[in-house]
Amino acid sequence: MSHSPDRILPGVALMIAFCIIAPLIDVSSKAAAQAVPVGVVTLGRFVVQAALMLPVVLVMGLSWRMSPVALRLLLARASVSILATFCFIAAVQVMPIADALAVAFVEPFIILLIGKLVMHEQVGPRRLGAAAVGFGGALLVIQPSFAMFGAVALFPLGTALFFALYMLITRRLSREMHAVTMQLHTAIAAALICLPLLLIGHLSGVRAFAFALPPSLPFWGWCFGVGLAATISHMAITYALQFAPSSTLAPLHYLEIVTATLFGYLVFADFPGGMTWTGIAIIVASGLYVIHRERVTARVNRPAQAPAPARAAQD
Repeated sequence: MSHSPDRILPGVALMIAFCIIAPLIDVSSKAAAQAVPVGVVTLGRFVVQAALMLPVVLVMGLSWRMSPVALRLLLARASVSILATFCFIAAVQVMPIADALAVAFVEPFIILLIGKLVMHEQVGPRRLGAAAVGFGGALLVIQPSFAMFGAVALFPLGTALFFALYMLITRRLSREMHAVTMQLHTAIAAALICLPLLLIGHLSGVRAFAFALPPSLPFWGWCFGVGLAATISHMAITYALQFAPSSTLAPLHYLEIVTATLFGYLVFADFPGGMTWTGIAIIVASGLYVIHRERVTARVNRPAQAPAPARAAQD
């Protein structure tokens, strides 16, 4: 897809909107998780998201049909989305939002490693080195949280892994269905998967999966906020990528750490310590370097590929 200059600016604006709205998912999740188990907040996020996306799909007149391949990919996408959401809500229930989000930002490095080890993509030593440094930065963020909160400090790594898989599945599924329909179907499938899991957890006495609905109005407001922020932010980034190339938008994504830190401080009075800031700086620098190297690689490969049609014609 070509991106004209007059379309790039709306894409950048939508990406900035995503970085401002997405941390509100974390704020709402953290507040809601103080009242009910993590599993209930996870379910609530997908129920609200499905309810909000349904009228959008109906108004746009999009098809509900999907191929068997799309259905399998959709169920996989919903499953990893549940796992990523659960891990992150469980983390921010006790951890500062900025700390958890910073660790989750190793997700691009995980995608890089999956591409290298599983999909056999060409990944040079510089990008692999930057990924290793980025993981080192994540350890600096995890260390004080692990000492204070225990193993739950590792949950953002789970979020990073499952979100990396989510992005890879989304890339493949986007060839099979419209992005808006994909969001609705994923939310419905995730909610339907969550329900039996919560029932099993409730009957087995696992607190994180226990089913409890407090009557307090603030909880319902926070729960609705999770789904609303998730819906708006995901639609923003979906359309941002249609307006502007990912290479332009990727560096802006790190703005989310800044806004998450601000919201965490304003709502919960949480502010990262010195070691956490050092880790965040390393993660961001490593991520930006990976983006830079990918741009350089793309520029180097482009001229080599351009003459291919002419050679093919001569053959």
